[in-house]
Formats: sequence, structure tokens, C-alpha cells
Amino acid sequence: MYSNRLIFKTSNDDEIFYLKDTILINFGVLRNGISTSKLNSGTNDLYNSVFNQHLSQEKIDYLENHDICQYLINECNSLNIDYKYSTGLITLAEMKNVSIVFKKFKNMEVTAVVTAGVRTNSSRAGDEASYWEDNGEFHFGTINIILLTNVCLEKSTLTEAFMTVTEAKTVALNNLRIPSQYSNGFATGTGTDGVAIFSNRDSQNILTNAGKHSKLGELMAKAVIEAVSKAIRKQVWITNKSQSNALVRLNRYKLDINDFYETLDEDKLEFIRQLQIDSKKQDNVAITSSILNLIDEIENNLIKNRMLMIWRLK
Repeated sequence: MYSNRLIFKTSNDDEIFYLKDTILINFGVLRNGISTSKLNSGTNDLYNSVFNQHLSQEKIDYLENHDICQYLINECNSLNIDYKYSTGLITLAEMKNVSIVFKKFKNMEVTAVVTAGVRTNSSRAGDEASYWEDNGEFHFGTINIILLTNVCLEKSTLTEAFMTVTEAKTVALNNLRIPSQYSNGFATGTGTDGVAIFSNRDSQNILTNAGKHSKLGELMAKAVIEAVSKAIRKQVWITNKSQSNALVRLNRYKLDINDFYETLDEDKLEFIRQLQIDSKKQDNVAITSSILNLIDEIENNLIKNRMLMIWRLK
């Protein structure tokens, strides 16, 4: 798709490069920001660059016995960037599937740079843990979001932007009805997502709100929702069309094909063929989704179980 070349440039002269297995962004202005990376994490007043990197199996094997921060420093050196003023995200998603979305309102601009994979690591906040940490066990990121804006944000506004971006990611997953791999609920993210947000310290336009009521928050959220959706489509081929399927909707309950077939007296291959056809019919998708929604309502104590029994009898 790309080969060691410039793939996008913002109005602030931020240059986004595709470098084999890395997306590198060299900033054209002084930037402060907030990052979940192990390298220069939290809020910092000066960043010169940020990168997002796909981990090959060789690098995964290396990281099993090496410090993550030192690994990121080494990567900065290989990219010829100063690690003291950079931060980096790592993931198993491939960089060729990056999604870049630009949004603008008057003199306000937002650019989202996202990679995403959700088939094996999607989870819902509050699910049973998939691991517990002891002495720094390492797990890989799946949805990585880098967000740039041309306006200036102080630390408090950056943290507010972080909340808006996180909620927007969840909206994108909910719009596609991505299931959690660890429960029957819908995913709110993956277990190891990464986020890095940067503002323009050179700008005289200092904004004090990045929440959902603000125009900046709206731009950020819309950019992230669109970018995450596109990145998921590129990486794992999950789309609105692929999710419009009764069997797909039932996946979060881990049903086996034999659960449908075992009480029937007919050829299994023919049954599966017909089931695949019927699962895409919109009436069946609507009925399945309605029933699953009722189950969700009951599990969340929004509808009493006896009301479902009455509805069934009718």
C-alpha cells in the first residue's frame, strides 16, 4: 500500500510517514500532549514526534525478556528521532491498514490516525480479567489512536479530550455491535488500547473545553468514530454489512452450529447452507436482535424476567 513515503500532511506541517511497519509523525509545530505509552507517558509539555508500530513475531519474542520503555527508546534511535521528545504506541495491527480522518470547523482542525483489530482482544469494561499483572507482564495494544489538533490545549483540557476520544472509540465499536471476547456483552474497547493526543503550543487559539458539548469535542469524536470504523474494516473486515447477520449477532453467546442442527432430521450440509442464507435475511436479523436486546435488558435489570415470559405467551 505504502512504501517509506509521506502519506499525509496537516496544515501545521505535521508529516505522516509510512515506514514499513511503522507510522511516524514528525510534528511541524511545538506540541504538548497526553499519551498512554510507556515512553514519556502522561501529560508532557514538549513532543517533537509520535509513532505507531506493528510488532513482528521477532519483536514480540524480543519483548518477552526486555523492558518496553528501553525497546521504544531503541526504536526512536533507529527512526532517527529524539526519544526525550517522542512517544510511541505498539500493536499487532498492520500499519498498511491505518486510517486517517481529517475534520475542520472554521479555524479548528482535528486529524485522527488509527489502527485497529478487534477479533481476539475485544472486551467490555467490567469483564472478568484475562490476566493479572505480576512484575510487569506485557500485553499488546490493539486499537491505537493518535489525535492531532491545530489549537492549543492546557493539561486539564487534554485530559478532557482523552475522555472524549475514549468514549468515541466505544461508540464506533457499539455502532458495529462488536462483541466482547470475555463475556456476552458488547465490547467497549480492547484490553490494551493506546491513545496519544497532541495540541499546538504555537497556536494563540487556546481552547478550554474538549467535552461532548464543545465543537472541538464534536470534531474529535466524529474523527475518531470514523477512523476507528475504517481501521476495523481494513484490519478485520468487520462492517455494517457483515454485522447484519443473525448468526453474527449470536456469536457473543458462543453458540455452536450443532446447537441449531442436533434436533433436526435432515442433511447437515444442506441445513448449514440454508442457515447461512436465512441468517442474512433482514427479518431474521431484526427478530434475533430484538430478542437479544430483551435478554440484555433483563441481565441489566431493566426488565423483569417474568415480563419476557408473559411476552412469549402472547
